[in-house]
Amino acid sequence: MTQGEAFTSADGLAGLTAYDRTGEKIGSVEQVYLDDRTGRPEWVTVKTGLFGMKQSFVPLAGARRQQDELHVTATKEAVKDAPRVDADQHLEPGEEQDLYTHYGLTRPSGTPAPSAGGRAGTAGMAGAGAGMGMGAGEGRGSNAGAREFATRSGPGDEGKTDEMIRSEERLRVGTEEQEVGHARLRKVVVNEDVKTSVPISHEEVRVVREPIREGDRTRANIGEEQTEVTLHAEKAVVSKESVPVERVRLETEKVTETEEVSDTVRKEQIEFDDAKGERRAKGESWRDRDRKQGPSH
Repeated sequence: MTQGEAFTSADGLAGLTAYDRTGEKIGSVEQVYLDDRTGRPEWVTVKTGLFGMKQSFVPLAGARRQQDELHVTATKEAVKDAPRVDADQHLEPGEEQDLYTHYGLTRPSGTPAPSAGGRAGTAGMAGAGAGMGMGAGEGRGSNAGAREFATRSGPGDEGKTDEMIRSEERLRVGTEEQEVGHARLRKVVVNEDVKTSVPISHEEVRVVREPIREGDRTRANIGEEQTEVTLHAEKAVVSKESVPVERVRLETEKVTETEEVSDTVRKEQIEFDDAKGERRAKGESWRDRDRKQGPSH
């Protein structure tokens, strides 16, 4: 499926989730760029990089849409390594040629070439309702492109004030949970020498002599005779038994810390030429300055 057959307008492309040719997620589609000559979508920008702060250009050639997904023919690595081009209101011919070369594509025949000293764009950004890119040969000086974009109005805009949208980037910082290590609890068997004292007893023999009193009825018998007693003694006996003595377990505790994150963001500045031919660029403050320079009453 070719890009020309699949996409004839920018409707519904912004906001889709882009996937590469292997099905790996790249990011969300932010802006759609139209060819100045045909008015058809030719490039989209996709948020990539850390926290999605970088917008990379991806060609729509060969891309196909499946519901809320946009499947492109480029790989995720190719998109991440694409030439860094600012996703502003217009693509310069040289910038677009660098993108064609990076993705191994051939510039379509009949695409305007850059003109000397001007901004002969080949692809313009699609706005909310219609394409807003400059056509070839519309540049008139180093700042002509900015003035042209500011004064053009689309079909059916009669009676409306010409305007442009000033944008700026803001940091969107989030957190993600990841594994940082493992804690293991295990038990091993070790040998320990234990000494204890235990009392033991034994029997000993002693001779006891008692005289025979008169009147005791005892027969005298002269002759040889012997007698014996059995002696007893205690000895230490050791036995072992296993008894539970303690419960041990692992628990995790979440500790919250504050980490500072810094990055560079871009913001747009409005420039305009007044009736005296003076160029002013004060961001948002030029409006207040004009009020101060007005006629006094």
